Amino acid sequence: MHEHIIHSANADAECPPPGGFCRTHELNILLLSALYAVSQVLSRSLAFKDSLRDVLRVLHDEAGLARGLISVVDPETGNLNIHTIYNPDGPDSDAAQYGPGEGMIGLVLEKPRTIKLVRVADEPRFLNREKVYLPELPFIAVPIKVGGNLQGVLAVQPEAEDDGLLEERAQFVEMVANLIGQSLRLSLEVAQEKSTLLEERDLLRRTVRHQFGFDSMVGRSAVMRRVFDQARMVAKWNTTVLIRGETGTGKELIANAIHYNSPRARNAMVRLNCAALPENLLESELFGHERGAFTGAVESRKGRFEQAHGGTLFLDEIGEVSPPFQAKLLRILQEGEFERVGGSKTIKVDVRIIAATHRDLETAVDMGDFREDLFYRLNVMPLFLPPLRERIEDIPEIARHLLTKIGNDQKRKLSLTDMAQRRLASHEWPGNVRELENCLERAAVLSEDGHIDVDLIRFPSARERTPPRPQRSMAPATASPAAEVDIDDPNLSEKERVIAALEQAGWVQAKAARILGMTPRQIAYRIQTLNIEVKQF
Repeated sequence: MHEHIIHSANADAECPPPGGFCRTHELNILLLSALYAVSQVLSRSLAFKDSLRDVLRVLHDEAGLARGLISVVDPETGNLNIHTIYNPDGPDSDAAQYGPGEGMIGLVLEKPRTIKLVRVADEPRFLNREKVYLPELPFIAVPIKVGGNLQGVLAVQPEAEDDGLLEERAQFVEMVANLIGQSLRLSLEVAQEKSTLLEERDLLRRTVRHQFGFDSMVGRSAVMRRVFDQARMVAKWNTTVLIRGETGTGKELIANAIHYNSPRARNAMVRLNCAALPENLLESELFGHERGAFTGAVESRKGRFEQAHGGTLFLDEIGEVSPPFQAKLLRILQEGEFERVGGSKTIKVDVRIIAATHRDLETAVDMGDFREDLFYRLNVMPLFLPPLRERIEDIPEIARHLLTKIGNDQKRKLSLTDMAQRRLASHEWPGNVRELENCLERAAVLSEDGHIDVDLIRFPSARERTPPRPQRSMAPATASPAAEVDIDDPNLSEKERVIAALEQAGWVQAKAARILGMTPRQIAYRIQTLNIEVKQF
């Protein structure tokens, strides 16, 4: 190292007689204020790269250290690449690069220590590739370290010729480099954590996309291939989809596939079963509510529409909502806006709607139970899922898929005999795929070795599920057994419940409607759709 790099304080730096101000003291106050400003810049944001130019600007404006330069180590080459230059007097090209030992900046890379030049022109190894430094002024370069490892170099130039305080300025630049290093370490940790989270997110997306991909969906029959093709086509657009089909046919599975294979897959897929909530709670659940809107509303809450903004909202059992609520739903489908319960502010959302129902909505429209305008708003792209009995050829493949799933839960391998498969193919499957899964899970539980034969395939009827209750002695001998059926029994099908209520009401529809908590119009609709033969007395 040349001797002029090591600076000795001269007499000009000493303090004047008592009563005067020491120039060193004045500089320290100035640099302390600048150090505080640098710390504010670095703590203001984790966007480290954006903060570096502001740091160099502070050094220029507050500390009199102009022509700041920050270079960073390239992890691939090990060289120093110029990252940021602040040069208000001229060009600020940052295309230069330094290898170990090249110029003063490369010398710091080779031997990480502070370099102080009283006058740049006196050092023949000074390259000044950036053409920003003035030859007659001093120069300071210090290493930026993270955890003891060199990560870059901070270089500045005092605005005036040497005044004997180069050592004090160099110490200040070292403190700034330490702050930059700490900020860089935090930035690297955040970047690493963000990278890890992004990798996990992408992995989850790929997993979900594969799980709900059309190619992974079970069903090779012609009718199901047609459904998959239609769903694949509509997934590309924001078109509203109405999925029709009996209970247990996989309507939610198709809805998931449409969402996760659409441009909205990066955003949320929000689900709501419209039949699971009474009307007052359904409104709050969908639209949200403001604090104090009703008893128990202790804070504001976003509804499903807001949660699904930018994504998809799946409304299952859409045929069960009441006509008054249908009008509220129609508005948001038409205008894309609504107000929370108890609020007056209009909220706009961008949501794709996928609805599903097992009801015959056309008949419901004719009966006056479903709004015609809402039906046409939902029925833009209808998808009809066939019942399992209409695609018997898919049963073996679906059964294998379900057995794999059940086997994973039970942590063992399950198999199905040919006779068991034929037994499955002969059943009507009123509960469709959901019933098939329950049947196979029951058979797997009964199988000790995981081998499922025909004797373990059982289809309990409604009467097998619910033993008949003994007749009360006061009941007439001719009373219908159905009159004794508990209509609240969850094992009863909807048709059985309606028939039981009609039996109890002497086949008076208005009275049966009151037993079931329905309106006469609703029970008349169910009698028609369930093909119930009405007895005449």
